[in-house]
Amino acid sequence: MKNISNIKKLTFGLLLLLSVLSLAIVNADYQNPIVNVVKVAAPAVVKIDVVVQTEVYIDPFIREFYRQFFGDIPRQFEESNSVGSGFIISKEGYIVTNYHVVKGAKKITVTMLNGDVYDAQYIGGDEELDIAVIKIKPTKDLPVLEMGDSDKLQIGEWAIAIGNPLGFQHTVTVGVISATGRKIPKPDGSGYYTNLIQTDAAINPGNSGGPLLNIYGQVIGINTAIINPTQAMNIGFAIPINTAKRFINQIIATGRVEKAYLGVYVRTVTEALAKSLGLKVTKGVYVSQVEKNSPAAKAGIREGDVIVKLNGTVVESAEELTSLVRNYTPGTKVKVTVNRAGKEITLDVTLGTLPSQNGSSTTSSKEFYGLKVSNLTADDRSTYRVPAGLEGVIVKESKNSFIKVGAVIYRISVNGYSYDIKNISDWNKVVDNIKKGDYIGIFYYYNGVNSVFSFRYN
Repeated sequence: MKNISNIKKLTFGLLLLLSVLSLAIVNADYQNPIVNVVKVAAPAVVKIDVVVQTEVYIDPFIREFYRQFFGDIPRQFEESNSVGSGFIISKEGYIVTNYHVVKGAKKITVTMLNGDVYDAQYIGGDEELDIAVIKIKPTKDLPVLEMGDSDKLQIGEWAIAIGNPLGFQHTVTVGVISATGRKIPKPDGSGYYTNLIQTDAAINPGNSGGPLLNIYGQVIGINTAIINPTQAMNIGFAIPINTAKRFINQIIATGRVEKAYLGVYVRTVTEALAKSLGLKVTKGVYVSQVEKNSPAAKAGIREGDVIVKLNGTVVESAEELTSLVRNYTPGTKVKVTVNRAGKEITLDVTLGTLPSQNGSSTTSSKEFYGLKVSNLTADDRSTYRVPAGLEGVIVKESKNSFIKVGAVIYRISVNGYSYDIKNISDWNKVVDNIKKGDYIGIFYYYNGVNSVFSFRYN
């Protein structure tokens, strides 16, 4: 009996061993395609370290008090460090990233996966689109990422993010495409990021500027934003690579982008507006005025129309419409759907060149105190919600932390004398005559509030 018991135990042991061995070889020859994507793509993803120098604000009254006893306070600056991501797009060393990653950079350093470190040069970019290009001088052959087609994305397909979240270099996260065509408000309230890709692949601070890849290893987006990480988990957003592709060559060639222009003054349709004007829709963008000879006028858009779609994307606010238009380059043909007295009409529009970049660009205005300005356009008024009666120049670039992009400067005071600023000509006349030691007050409108920034010009 004892021998029989031992035989049973041996038999059971052998069966158990065979079952374990059979489990161990399940999918033995399987090769995860994500592993292959990372092997090929990761070497072309870089870590971007940035040193930013900002001027320390000193209250004008403290500055004047100090000057009376000790002389002028020298301008003071402080440095801060940040980290982001980017990806190489050419053997010549051009790298795409987010504008906010390299904005105001005094020094940019790029680190490769293999540990190679390069100093990088800022080539150009655009804050509104949040796209920038930097360049390194390679000492060896560089790995390059292939760009895909973000217009063909399908909900549920794989999404792979590679970047440097929280400084952890070359971190890989995986998820799916959760949605396309998303819009989220910008942190400063100046408008919207539109037509974004939503993914549940984890995106954290430091991922910004890195690539979102498909299962073929192609770039389908630029990781750019997360929604309040303390409240929302696994909701990240990326700029579609097709949007970036429209502007990358422009940035490399000229250092800036040339954005499109529709030429309408618009207001977001609200319940009150719809009822007061007898509109047949409750959502959309009401056209209060069409600029003469603008692309909108030439296409047949009329005052009183309500724009409800642009190229098939539903439009619900004035800021959203402006952001969508700016995602295109001049000369692009788009379809604009309007509701006209209850009937939907789709019009073909050839977008023009934003006037502030054609004849009255920021290059024709004098830079002063880190500010570059241009004349106001209808699109600017829509984007930054500038009141119809307010005249001035709009800040397009700002190298100081006091007056933001989108602020409208309408008056400058110099040593107690005030000068109205209605256009670039007024601006140039005033700033041309400012001398060191002058006391300056810049009156501006931003986000519904009138403010004044005062300082002594050194």
